[in-house]
Amino acid sequence: MLSMKTQYAFKALMYLAQKDNGEPILIAEIAEKKNIPLKFLENILLELKKAGVLDSKKGKGGGYFFNQRPTDVRLAKIMRLIEGPIALLPCVSLNFYQKCKNCDERHCGLSTVMKEVRDATLQILENKTVADIALLNI
Repeated sequence: MLSMKTQYAFKALMYLAQKDNGEPILIAEIAEKKNIPLKFLENILLELKKAGVLDSKKGKGGGYFFNQRPTDVRLAKIMRLIEGPIALLPCVSLNFYQKCKNCDERHCGLSTVMKEVRDATLQILENKTVADIALLNI
């Protein structure tokens, strides 16, 4: 299940993509329009800025805007930034691997199935972008 933080990140990115005209958008506007707590949204947008997805401008006419085109921002990237591992078990994670306690991975049916789940999920998330989800809500 997606955390509220990840859901808010996607909502904010969808709003920014739908309003993408090259002009920065105020955090307060995003928070109000998408019903996201302002302080929570500030932290999320800062993480996305540090990762290079967004940029910001201070002062009059300031706000947040895309640093990359929404068509280039893969959902898998956002998921990993905000949520962490996409895999349901640490032993099948591609980027956050950890050995499970008391498990022989070579003979574990659960890890075999969870690899299939991971691969199917990644197939979708790596091929969908912020632009894709923004278009669903227009």
